[in-house]
Amino acid sequence: MNSLKNDITINNASLVTVDKHTNQSYEDAVLLLTSQGKFHISLGLERISKVLDLLGNPQDALKIIHVAGTNGKGSTCAMLASVLTEAGYKTGLYSSPHLVEYTERIKINKTEISKNDFAGLIFSIVETADKAGIHITEFEILTAAAFLYFKENGVEYVLLETGLGGRLDATNVVKKPVLTIITSIDFDHVDRLGSTIEQIAFEKAGIIKTNVPVVTLKNNKGMDVIKTVSKSKSSELVIADSTGYCFEDNIINTGTEKYELSLSGLWQLLNLSLALESVKCLNKAGVYISGQSLKAGLKNVSWPARFQYIKKRNLIIDGAHNESGAYLLRKSLDLYFPEEKRIWIYSSLNTKDYAAVINNLFRHGDTVICTKSISNNAVLPSELSKKIMEIYPDIHVCNTDCVKQAYDISLSSSSNSTITIIAGSLYTIGELLAYFPTLNEV
Repeated sequence: MNSLKNDITINNASLVTVDKHTNQSYEDAVLLLTSQGKFHISLGLERISKVLDLLGNPQDALKIIHVAGTNGKGSTCAMLASVLTEAGYKTGLYSSPHLVEYTERIKINKTEISKNDFAGLIFSIVETADKAGIHITEFEILTAAAFLYFKENGVEYVLLETGLGGRLDATNVVKKPVLTIITSIDFDHVDRLGSTIEQIAFEKAGIIKTNVPVVTLKNNKGMDVIKTVSKSKSSELVIADSTGYCFEDNIINTGTEKYELSLSGLWQLLNLSLALESVKCLNKAGVYISGQSLKAGLKNVSWPARFQYIKKRNLIIDGAHNESGAYLLRKSLDLYFPEEKRIWIYSSLNTKDYAAVINNLFRHGDTVICTKSISNNAVLPSELSKKIMEIYPDIHVCNTDCVKQAYDISLSSSSNSTITIIAGSLYTIGELLAYFPTLNEV
């Protein structure tokens, strides 16, 4: 796409970016997105539907694979985006949250949107909404920007990750996706999605569309709800089953085939099974993906901060912010690093059930450095350490409000027989990566 500093003609009206006339920068766009007026959650489709209508409904021109779930959305989207790219399709990926820069959320063939194009889109969309008296939120702005960017760039297929839930998520303006996928469901965002698995599953299943296949996991929580919704929509329910899958170094053996997967962690067995069944569905729908492209895509996929191992620093980075994520992180550590002593840099948001996370994450004798991100929802380190010591009285705990200092403390405590794990909040990981931009270079 040409730079968005040029005029964009939409619905026979010239939509001129603010960037063209006032030199608004990427930093200005970020300030706008994080302002009090934009940076909040307000579920519903009315506002974004109105704005997208003013923008010419770019989402209707895209072939979309829509993905919802509690855990595994990003990894599954990244796998499929990588596979489609290897197969020669121009592929868009819209994901959240970002680690360091907002541009991470919008990619084409693994390349992030430029900061100039991002700024131009953000100001154009906000200007359009403001003129129409529509009070659009941060996530709605980003979603509209992704749709418009992908359309203007001639993207063939889009991997679209929901932000929160599904039924009332801004991404659910998509009328007729090529395929829908529901990853692992568990408790998270109970204040907005419901306090039972059935309620949460109902919200996730809201992305299922009439006569569009839906892929989900065998024995997924809330399966009865998914079955009921898919039946009511006359949507084929495709079950992904990872039973029998096993790791052999970086190779996953499915029992009938072997795949080299660059992503680590036990949960990737589940995500791989979703990706493999999704590829079958896409091939059935006429989207040709060869076995060679499938294997190359899985081998070359990248998805940082999900059991990401930085070998030269003997460091694991993983978001693990809910109970099921913590459980699987602990199991993966027990598998990959059973003997090493563990030093943790741990943080949490108060919107998470951090007591349940703590109960699943640590083991007796670990060292935990409790810290906090700059988020207004960050839990105080003293609160985290108090909860940790209630459950593990023999654990070594210290507190610091500074993420960088937490990392420095871990360095002073590490040795050849220890491994350091940063977990609990992607916000904290992103903050650390901003301090050390080469931290994730292997």
